[in-house]
Amino acid sequence: MKSYMARPGTVERKWYVIDAEGQTLGRLATEIATLLRGKRKPQYTPHVDTGDFVVVVNAEKIVVTGKKAEQKVYRWHTGYPGGLKERSYEQMLARRPEEIIRIAVRGMMPKTRLARQQLRKLKIYAGPEHPHAAQNPQPYEVR
Repeated sequence: MKSYMARPGTVERKWYVIDAEGQTLGRLATEIATLLRGKRKPQYTPHVDTGDFVVVVNAEKIVVTGKKAEQKVYRWHTGYPGGLKERSYEQMLARRPEEIIRIAVRGMMPKTRLARQQLRKLKIYAGPEHPHAAQNPQPYEVR
């Protein structure tokens, strides 16, 4: 019996909307990464993008456990000498809450071209409104 391999043109994609209010950051990010990769589908193929679109709302109401709210630091380098930048979790939450979830999900994806393509299907919004009502996204309950 031959193994089934999904083809990029035959993949059926769904749209899911996830409410991040009161959700733990890491647990939410693993669920989102699983949906983006399509690992919950029976036709999952590792080298083909079989994942779904994910819309995350209320990103500003995400929760972290322990002392991460005071101690977690996001760092990046601009590429210039002395260009190491730092921003605490509280500053990120106040300024760009969408990036907190995007960084967490990106860290749980493989470091490949396919994963960068799958990350484009992630739409994150700080508030409860999103412009994707025409796609009729289904609510997804995080376990």
